[in-house]
Parts: sequence; C-alpha cells; structure tokens
Amino acid sequence: MRAFGNKPLVAGLAGAVLLFLYAPLLVMAFFSFNASEFTGLPFKGFTLSWYEKVLENETLMRSIGASVYVGIGTVILSMLIGLPAAIALDRYEFPGKAAFRRIVMLPIVLPGVITGVSLLSFYITIGFRLSLNTIMLGQGTALTCIYVTEVFARLQQLGRSQEEAAFNLGASQIETFFKVTLPNLKSAIFGTMLIVFSISFDEIAVTYLLTGRENTLPMALWSILRREATPEINAVATLVIAFSIVLIVIGVVASRGKGLASASKA
Repeated sequence: MRAFGNKPLVAGLAGAVLLFLYAPLLVMAFFSFNASEFTGLPFKGFTLSWYEKVLENETLMRSIGASVYVGIGTVILSMLIGLPAAIALDRYEFPGKAAFRRIVMLPIVLPGVITGVSLLSFYITIGFRLSLNTIMLGQGTALTCIYVTEVFARLQQLGRSQEEAAFNLGASQIETFFKVTLPNLKSAIFGTMLIVFSISFDEIAVTYLLTGRENTLPMALWSILRREATPEINAVATLVIAFSIVLIVIGVVASRGKGLASASKA
C-alpha cells in the first residue's frame, strides 16, 4: 500500500489541523478592526482606531520597548555563552562532557516557574535589584541551551575537514575560526537568534517572578486582561503576529540567499 495514497483525505486532515491552529488568530485579527468597543459579534464596521490607540498608549509602547530590549539582550547573552559551549562540546574532550551536555538542557526542561523561583532566590541572596536586566539574565540563562543544541548539531554536520585544511595551509586557530568555522555557522546562529528572540518576547513565567517596576508586553497585556478584554488587545496581538511573520520571512530569505550563494560558488 502506497503511503499517503488517499491524497484528498490527507489534504483534508492537514487543512483541519491548520484551521484548528490558526482560526483563533484570524478571528482575533478580524475583530481588531471592529468598530465596536467589545470583542465579539456583531461586527459594527471597519476601523483602525484600535491601532491608533495602541500607538497612543504610553504604557503599551513602553512595554513593547522593554520586551524588545530584553529580547535583544537575551539573544546576545545566550549567544555569548552558548556558542563557545557548543564549540567546546564538539571540538574538545574534557571530564564530565556527557554530564555537561545534559545539565545544559535543564533550564529549558524545567518548568518556567521553577527556573524563575530559583533565580529570584539567587538574586535576593546576592542583593540584586529586580529590573529588566534581571529578566534578561534569567531568560539568557534559560535559553542558552537552544544555542548549544542548534550550533552543536551544525558543527556535527560540518565535521573538521575544512578546519584541518585551513590548518594545513598555515592558518592560525583564530583565522580558522573567523574565516572557516564562523561563516559555516551563520545560518544556524541567525536561525537560533530568531527562535530565542521570539521565545523571550512572549515569555511570562520567568518574567513575572523577575520583573521590577517595568513591565514587558506579556505582563502589560496580562494586567489589562485581568480588568477587561478590549479590541485594543486584539490590535496589539495582531501587530505582534505580523512582526513574527516578518521575522520568519527574513529567516527564510536569509537561508535561501545563503543557499544560492553556496550553489553559485560550487
């Protein structure tokens, strides 16, 4: 029996799954243009006023800026820790290497509440004041494992033949890293940056426990939703979805550009 021989059935199941996943997002985007002050039917007319209110809402705009700040800082911090760790795991032998690989995965495996409570206890012990920087440190610590796993997998695919060839031609370790190893890791690093930023942008468990006076966007939305749900929330969420789609498109275009460049060189 040929696999997936019943194409209409498979297409129907795939369509049903996609509808189940994305119908709520489409409904939310639809009602973000509703002239009614309440989320839901009836649809009283098309308007952009809710988007204007989002741009005029200083609290939401500050929270978006805070989320971007934390996201960028988390990307940089996790990369500075995760990239060397991945290279060390792939290129060097040291005692406890197998245990280290498993320990690195703990922050992402543990519930966010556990990670947040442990970091909160640590910050209180050392007298570290809670702020956006503590959120950044917490998320950067938790998301380092994504860099380690993604970059390590890419290094395993590359092997060491190119680096050995560079050494044979007289290149130093630093030259080999920047001219051979790092260029081959660009796609993995860039893709991981997008993943880490996306996770950081909407993370709430660790953020809730480590936040100070300033709120990130998820915290601000949660605070508003505790009082009432307005189309303004739909507008913010739609903008975030649009931003995420832009990031995905950038990642796809960058990957294709790298593939075309490699093909042309070949």
